[in-house]
Amino acid sequence: MKIKLNNDLKTVPETPSSLIPHEHDLWPQAYSLADHDGTPDRWAGNNKWCRPSCIPITIICTLIFLVVLLPVLDHATDKVLQDLNSQESSYNACSLSLVESIPEGLVFDNISFTYPSTFDVWLNLINNAQKSIDIASLYWTLRQSEVYPDPSSIKGERIFQSLLRAGTDRGIKIRVAQNAPSQNYPNVDTEFLVKRKAAQVRSLNFVKLLGGGVLHTKLWIIDRKHLYIGSANMDWRSLTQVKELGIGIFNCSSLAEDALKIFNVYWTLGENNSVVPDHWPSNLSTKFNLKTPLNMVYENETFQTYISSSPLSFNPTGRTNDIDALLNVINHAEKFIYIAVMDYIPIMIYTPKVIFWPTIDDALKKAAIENKVNVKLLISKWNHSRIAEDYFLRSIAEVNNAYPRVSIEIRRFVVPADKNQTKIPFARVNHNKYMVTDNTAYIGTSNWSGDYFTNTAGVSFVLHDPVFDRNTSHITIRSELQAVFERDWNSEYAHPF
Repeated sequence: MKIKLNNDLKTVPETPSSLIPHEHDLWPQAYSLADHDGTPDRWAGNNKWCRPSCIPITIICTLIFLVVLLPVLDHATDKVLQDLNSQESSYNACSLSLVESIPEGLVFDNISFTYPSTFDVWLNLINNAQKSIDIASLYWTLRQSEVYPDPSSIKGERIFQSLLRAGTDRGIKIRVAQNAPSQNYPNVDTEFLVKRKAAQVRSLNFVKLLGGGVLHTKLWIIDRKHLYIGSANMDWRSLTQVKELGIGIFNCSSLAEDALKIFNVYWTLGENNSVVPDHWPSNLSTKFNLKTPLNMVYENETFQTYISSSPLSFNPTGRTNDIDALLNVINHAEKFIYIAVMDYIPIMIYTPKVIFWPTIDDALKKAAIENKVNVKLLISKWNHSRIAEDYFLRSIAEVNNAYPRVSIEIRRFVVPADKNQTKIPFARVNHNKYMVTDNTAYIGTSNWSGDYFTNTAGVSFVLHDPVFDRNTSHITIRSELQAVFERDWNSEYAHPF
């Protein structure tokens, strides 16, 4: 399904003022029970309707009220509650679209579906912003020819210039929470935005905050009602030279406001001399999580969704930890688990000492062996793949066919590159970070190794389809994500392991 993005993004309707009782409507009810001295008539000394002769009549009237009127009032109450629930559901009516970056030169034959590009979605979000743009990012290299002089970098320049104009000419409030600049990633782009007074920028120093890790989140929030979550960095290569996947969520204030709470955690930790608190303020807590997801209405169907986050110490009350969300998706799969990630390695890869971390590995093996779920892993292969990754992939692949109906398959996805593209550093890779099962879509920002779930900041969008075995002809975000995986899995770029 292809979603057309234009300048007609509409806001989700807020609570109608007619549903909110005004003060001047409430006060007359109180004063109608009182005399001028403020004492209610029925308790005044000259009260005449409490005489003994009136008691039988009062009892009879009370019985009539209980028998006749209460059922009517109950039905009226039910109707009001139904109307309120209907109103609440309409607030969560959202528009969603998968968002992809397909590297130049990578072509899928005989594929009928396409999705909006990361470039088009980002540009559209910036140009349609009316008040605010909040971006959480690892680093910034958007400027033309930054890193490497390639013609395709012009798309990054266009995104950067659009942000610059939004902050300077249009008065849009832009906030950027980024990982602390380093020698390899000096973040010159955001430094320029600050100098031009186009944006406010705060940097998170994870060495001081947690002793290690990075802000690996890729999150956009526009006007508190639109958002993007996905694998794409603020890098021109993510628009033209790297294969990326994300989710665009539009006109969805409930989820955007919730995502903003995650951003505000980063914003708080970006202050000078900040520390991770033992308890986060209650205004950053959320009611949308694994146990109580948001009921999102999408194309007249209701789905259950929430945003998970890592690391655990960054999560205020109610926020589901990212690894718990991931494991829950695996554990509740009934037919299949399809995974597409750049790195899959069950260890802590950035700690001084190598630490085994089999959390995801064990869950996948259990799903395959005990639940007979078909597991497929599509793992990237490029110049920077770790040699150790092959050994761990071989380990889990050995479980395939260990018992009847135990299926774990692995393929490596290779993005082709011509002579010139090969020269572009850290490009030409499938950077996806998602999982799809027969009932859930999980789109994240983290690679699948231990560090990303213990001391690295990341987020994931989880969308559960509550309808069991929904008709295969019914198109949903989950089924579309499944189609993306199957397209890649069956393509010439996926090589058997």
